[in-house]
Amino acid sequence: MAETAADPRRRVVQEGLIAKILTAVAKVIQWILLSLLFSIIVEWAGMVLWWPEEGIEHSRTMLATEISYLESDFRRSVVTSDPAQFAKRVADNTYHYLFEVTRFVDFIRWVSLPPTTYEQGIRPTLHKIYQPTAEFVIAMMQVTQLFSVRLAILTLAMPVFLLFSLVALVDGLVQRDLRRWGGGRESSFVYHYAKKAALPLVVITWVVYLALPFSAHPSFVVLPFATLFALTVAVTASTFKKYL
Repeated sequence: MAETAADPRRRVVQEGLIAKILTAVAKVIQWILLSLLFSIIVEWAGMVLWWPEEGIEHSRTMLATEISYLESDFRRSVVTSDPAQFAKRVADNTYHYLFEVTRFVDFIRWVSLPPTTYEQGIRPTLHKIYQPTAEFVIAMMQVTQLFSVRLAILTLAMPVFLLFSLVALVDGLVQRDLRRWGGGRESSFVYHYAKKAALPLVVITWVVYLALPFSAHPSFVVLPFATLFALTVAVTASTFKKYL
């Protein structure tokens, strides 16, 4: 037979709402961790190739610059009344839980102390390994703090996406009504592709800003992507089918 009969015992398993939410959260965490890893690798490569004279001062300067943007240009937010203090608190908590609670800082201090002349054990060996990589370890810790500050900034910037999308949704629905009453033609192709492009734009915003190897004003990253996101919302609403 050209076609085989479907197995009646075979069932199509559909994900429930909770499973979809957990899957989405897992993907977000995955992208965030990949962005952090990429940021650390780029910083290490820059310390060797692009800014060897700055060394660990490069990541330290970026951290101070990112916080200064909040202190000078973002005095208030829908999420918190003090954005700069909110970002500093996030960075401090990240440092505390990742490096102090895990005793990583204590381990670094223990390894960094020069061994005595007749000291035996594993510490002298670890000290020899740590010495050439000390600046890279410190840079990794500072980049992690910088990463947490940028996470806080993006969290504070999310209402911009909501505001832009609301305006775009209203405009798109108006265009849809004009098309409906004017006898305009529908395009399911444009609708489906615009719908699929909305969420990736938000993800790309986070990935690009979190992985930047230099300091950039958040507005230069958030506003262009928020505009593109609003455009996809407007196109999706305007090309939605005329009759339900």
